[in-house]
Amino acid sequence: MEFSPTSGRCSRGIRCTADIIGQCPNQLKAPGGCNNPCTVYKTDQYCCNSGNCAPTDLSRFFKARCPDAYSYPKDDQTSTFTCPGGTNYRVVFCP
Repeated sequence: MEFSPTSGRCSRGIRCTADIIGQCPNQLKAPGGCNNPCTVYKTDQYCCNSGNCAPTDLSRFFKARCPDAYSYPKDDQTSTFTCPGGTNYRVVFCP
């Protein structure tokens, strides 16, 4: 997946070309996809409902494959990008 601005002054676009479904950890596999750890475990460690959470082995698994992706609820430092209003984007699902 690629999500890139085509206008405006953005910090940058995002891109992930990893085969997440094909490499999905066994405990997260779902028919035709890969579940979010919060959906599977429903614990604060993975859902971060209390606001106190850190990266987990599973979030690090995804972050290693897609460094631009938001991999856990507090992953703002490396995965939050902003663009001004009116920016146009190009979205590619299979780069």
